[in-house]
Amino acid sequence: MSKPTIDIYTKFGCGYCFRAKRLLDGKGAEYNEFDITMGGPKRDEMLERAPGARTVPQIFIGETHVGGSDELAALEREGRLDALLAG
Repeated sequence: MSKPTIDIYTKFGCGYCFRAKRLLDGKGAEYNEFDITMGGPKRDEMLERAPGARTVPQIFIGETHVGGSDELAALEREGRLDALLAG
């Protein structure tokens, strides 16, 4: 089974984004980062994938919408993040 694609939507200077990326980096996870600081099509894409989301980061692992940095950290604390990253 192949590892799921990880997408993270971020903004410049966002501490929560930095924290989420640091956790993923610590896991050795490869991810696609989309900077939506200036809006644009990737911001629209994020809103389409996560209706109602107005904060960053917004993290997707495969087809799963994880949510933000706090939700990612909660998955790690609960011991569920590694399985999600493995697919």
